[in-house]
Amino acid sequence: MARLDGFVVFVAGGLPGDRVRARVEKAKRGYAEARALEILRPSADRIADVCVHGGEPCPGAPWQGLAYAQQLETKQAQVADALQRLGGLSDFELEPIEPALEQWRYRNKLEYSFGSDQGRLVLGFHRRGRWDEVTDIEDCHLASAANNAERNRIRAWAEQLPGEIGPYDRREQRGALRNLVVREGRRTGQLHTRLVTSPVELPRPLPVDLHTVVDETSGGTEGETRVVGEAQLSERLFELSLRISGEAFFQTNTEMAERLYAIAADAAGLSGSERVFDLYCGTGTIALSLAAHAGEVWGLELSAQGIADAEANATRNGIANAHFLQGNARTTIRPLLERAGEPDVVVIDPPRAGLSAKIVRRVIECGARRIVYVSCNPTTLAPNAAQLEEAGYRLRRVKPVDMFPQTPHIECVALLERA
Repeated sequence: MARLDGFVVFVAGGLPGDRVRARVEKAKRGYAEARALEILRPSADRIADVCVHGGEPCPGAPWQGLAYAQQLETKQAQVADALQRLGGLSDFELEPIEPALEQWRYRNKLEYSFGSDQGRLVLGFHRRGRWDEVTDIEDCHLASAANNAERNRIRAWAEQLPGEIGPYDRREQRGALRNLVVREGRRTGQLHTRLVTSPVELPRPLPVDLHTVVDETSGGTEGETRVVGEAQLSERLFELSLRISGEAFFQTNTEMAERLYAIAADAAGLSGSERVFDLYCGTGTIALSLAAHAGEVWGLELSAQGIADAEANATRNGIANAHFLQGNARTTIRPLLERAGEPDVVVIDPPRAGLSAKIVRRVIECGARRIVYVSCNPTTLAPNAAQLEEAGYRLRRVKPVDMFPQTPHIECVALLERA
């Protein structure tokens, strides 16, 4: 973030202390967004980029030029600033940030895009700020060696396809190959691949596990999926044996997910008899990890596939006191209360947008004595925590967790107790 006569400019590609020449790409009344074109004087904290593709820093590692210790200090300060400035919160303990176990090679999932470069098929990431240009990748340092090799293997297969099946061109509305998703079971060694294309007849056999066909005008990766190889990814978390569907959510840093959930379990303070609600439970990983320490756990999730995975994983691991309900949190918390009764502890792990005011009111209606809020965005945690404080809860402590080194993203575990 830079300032010009008090006017705020957010500069992509600039780090604290840099002096850069930048181009403003979007301007609004209160701020502008710009992209660094040239570093005129680097910050004293800058280090050499490690992950570079096509002469540009990896778009998935925008903070790699900042020494890791400085990354941690900055993230800690961002959490403090968000809670104090946006939430007006002060009477809480901000614990030291939990550093990542691995600074590189930590991602268990990456999504790549097909593209064309001077008539040659490429498979990699979009250039920063460009939807129509893809940079080819040989080795991304966010991915393991196995993930990189798998991507390169499928690119070699795609290069042999007939020209009319080539990379999808959104502008010309031709071609078929869109995306490749590679997931890895870090504890099992399994690689699980999903190919996303426009409607097309591909030569058999396909070298992937899942094939998703999306509508011609779609810009995403959701569509009709058919199983070609393995239907699910196998993984282990703590002592849990998990099977995860190809399109279901799972934390992209397996090793740090264990640390995150252990911190959440500590905040929950379970003694073995409590009733726990796990809202936004996804595939049930938090709920299942807490079940051995609780009387009963109830998971609530909008995704029907996530609930199916959670129920199957509970059965697979012989967990009888975990129950799951599919539905929207805004409309399903009240039916859950009628069915299960009031919880002692509520665990919340919402998307980046946080909780709406109405869902916060539903959480308050649960009457839990303790709320454990697992947040991936401190700027939405702050107003949610402030709303809960207004309703009689107190923010006791917050623990930042660095799940995503080399990026600005930061997770937090916040404990709120009923006053």
